[in-house]
Amino acid sequence: MTPAPAPALAAILATGEPERLYSGLSVLVSKAADGDRCLGLATFRSLELLLGAPPPGRSERFDRSLGELIAAALELEPLEIYACSASVQELGVDGEPLGGVMSTPRFLRAARGAELIFV
Repeated sequence: MTPAPAPALAAILATGEPERLYSGLSVLVSKAADGDRCLGLATFRSLELLLGAPPPGRSERFDRSLGELIAAALELEPLEIYACSASVQELGVDGEPLGGVMSTPRFLRAARGAELIFV
């Protein structure tokens, strides 16, 4: 089995603001759509946004666009998005959300050598 190539980009997604999450996901999706391996770690508020409906107060158009972007992010093969293990435990999330569960130290080891952004 050939090991996965080193990721080009890694992002820690921590924001609870849908617009910031949209921006961070856009960067990951754009890079992954070009064929570059990318990693994402969704923590606390971002994890809640990825798993549930966006909070009220946004336009229906934005909500639809964010939902489509999340779906694209979860379907792109070069993009792996994990749920932070501490966040999963604290939020009481059942099962293996997203692409699985990963601790922050393990994520940082997996992202070694990648450009790292914090959203």
